[in-house]
Amino acid sequence: MLYLNRCQHLKQITQKCFSSTHVKTDKHAQLFLSRTFALAELRKSWHSIYSLVGDKNIILMGPPGAGKTTVGRIIGQKLGCCVIDVDDDILEKTWNMSVSEKLQDVGNEQFLEEEGKAVLNFSASGSVISLTGSNPMHDASMRHLKKNGIIVYLDVPPIDIVSRLKLMKIDRIVGQNSETSMKDLLKFRRQYYKKWYDTRVLCENGASPEEVADKVLNAVKRYQDVDSETFISTRHILPKDCEQKVPTKFFSEAVTEGLAPDGGLFVPEKEFPKLNFGEWKSLVGATYIERAQILLEKCIHPADIPASRLGELIETAYGENFACSKIAPVRHLSGNQFILELFHGPTGSFKDLSLQLMPHLFAHCIPPSCNYMILVATSGDTGSAVLNGFSRLSKDDKQRIAVATFFPEDGVSDFQKAQIIGCQNENGWAVGVKSDFDFCQTSIKRIFQDSDFTGFLTVEYGTVLSSANSINWGRLLPQVVYHASAYLDLVSQGFISFGSPVDVCIPTGNFGNILAAVYAKTMGIPIRKFICASNQNHVLTDFIKTGHYDLRERKLAQTFSPAIDILKSSNLERHLHLMANKDGQLMTRLFNQLEEQHHFQIEKILVEKIQQDFVADWCSEGECLAAIHSTYNTSGYILDPHTAVAKVVADRMQDKTCPVIVSSTAHYSKFAPAIMQALKIKEISQTSSSQVYLLSSYNALPPPHEALLERTKQQEKMECQVCAADVNVLKSHVEKLAQNHFI
Repeated sequence: MLYLNRCQHLKQITQKCFSSTHVKTDKHAQLFLSRTFALAELRKSWHSIYSLVGDKNIILMGPPGAGKTTVGRIIGQKLGCCVIDVDDDILEKTWNMSVSEKLQDVGNEQFLEEEGKAVLNFSASGSVISLTGSNPMHDASMRHLKKNGIIVYLDVPPIDIVSRLKLMKIDRIVGQNSETSMKDLLKFRRQYYKKWYDTRVLCENGASPEEVADKVLNAVKRYQDVDSETFISTRHILPKDCEQKVPTKFFSEAVTEGLAPDGGLFVPEKEFPKLNFGEWKSLVGATYIERAQILLEKCIHPADIPASRLGELIETAYGENFACSKIAPVRHLSGNQFILELFHGPTGSFKDLSLQLMPHLFAHCIPPSCNYMILVATSGDTGSAVLNGFSRLSKDDKQRIAVATFFPEDGVSDFQKAQIIGCQNENGWAVGVKSDFDFCQTSIKRIFQDSDFTGFLTVEYGTVLSSANSINWGRLLPQVVYHASAYLDLVSQGFISFGSPVDVCIPTGNFGNILAAVYAKTMGIPIRKFICASNQNHVLTDFIKTGHYDLRERKLAQTFSPAIDILKSSNLERHLHLMANKDGQLMTRLFNQLEEQHHFQIEKILVEKIQQDFVADWCSEGECLAAIHSTYNTSGYILDPHTAVAKVVADRMQDKTCPVIVSSTAHYSKFAPAIMQALKIKEISQTSSSQVYLLSSYNALPPPHEALLERTKQQEKMECQVCAADVNVLKSHVEKLAQNHFI
């Protein structure tokens, strides 16, 4: 209901914004202002309707035994307001009998109906209301309650609920029969709790009712403070006048705009949210989807995406699109090394972990009447993942969101190229560029900053540009989840106890993957060292060791690991901004110098600060192939070239005193020629499909990627456009695609 109100309100505003576009002079400036105005009005609407004021209720929801009644009384005492227990104060007074007697008298189905009717006939304001465990199963009564209240879900792990109910000597709850266990019924009910809540409180094992009550009040405060979680540019310069307001964006704006207007990247204005020890432990037994919901809820304000809607988007993204039910499983390789398998998504790379979700976040955040063209630069895996992810949107969303992905024509593997081309669809196209990835990425940034061109697209085609590279916050944020989940899986599997440190080793090019691990540590995951693994394009390794980012006299080398064949690492700017205490003036100077003079040097004190957490090294082509060969011989496991780069560096840099999690960023099938060379397999054919099928015949780990096998033949028959390395040529392609799709 909340979601519908927000959309209807925004739709009215944006319809007004685009109602007259026949005057072209400076009209695009008005339209951009209108987008900002629309979101500002949306926030006002949210605040006026949903703030916790005197007549609003705090409604506590959760399973039997969650502590709703006890916590409700404590909150009532703290706030000095009325406390209503639905069981005692509504149902039993309405029925003149106990709840258990009523259940025994009428049975499960009739009980739910009569319980719902009793709640529908009840109204209150400015109170704390403790629901029954079964109230959320009656839609009409929950809609009635939601109109005048904030629903807080007390999320207690089912195993704790079962233990509590045993102590309370409760052996039957509404809906339970002889064929259904208490644990199964509690699991079944969670779908109803997730449907209705506005904000969630994790009730970890051992938390006192007083602690839970404080968490509820903090959650309600966050919920009502819609302007508390904002984003700034990494190049934002703090005003000298302390009273001058800082220009900020909300999550929805950061996602839809992609790149900050000043050329910087969006980052949270405040610190990342943290989970305490008990909250993390409560997630050890959770599924990947459950972990994602809880972590992302803490990072995305419900004014941008309501919690229940966010849960739906996450379930859509990870529900059926991954070959492994664990989504991102951790596999023990040998000794104290573990492989984090990030390639079980539909396109076989780690990009799927964010790009199955990001398109849905994006579609939710944009105004309904705007058209958006997503521009993407890819070094190999991003292109197919973006095209696949945005192709899974609803029909209506695909009509208003299109994707153009630019890739280096001769800078990706044959399979990657075939896959990118094969993933083209009704709202997504691939364009090969006669240059390298750095040119593609730099060109897209220049297009975003060309206000004349972006304004022209808005006026002529009603189209706004955005990005799905990791420069977009909505693309980077979901990656935090799998780093946290990997650690929790090691705890769950008994390899470590919670709180024990781990190292992570990540093949790194654009710095997004390793930065997501930094954010996971910020949220509370005990990562000791971040091991940055480079290939022959080791500008990042050199920088971490010296503080000198130097592109002079450095040419991009094409390697067996093309996804990290990158010299200009975009997300490094976000990390430097964090390390330099959010010094936007320094970021502006450094990255302008990089653009103009092709190098910069940071001060020694900042180098030392980075080196407290980071170590780095690089791997040669020969070492990469040797690692693939030796790992297969010793363990029967085939590493893709990027993972092999990380393993070589992990072997060299890790001190063996704690486990190291090596990120496996792609399935080996995507790099069949390199794998066959490493394993000394004679090529029987030059076609990508035959090479992939040959490798799949080996009884190796990980098993063949079925989705990749199915698409190989189809991809080799498709074609794509190819263009010269000229920004103006890229612009013409963008304009033509916008014209064809939106007009």
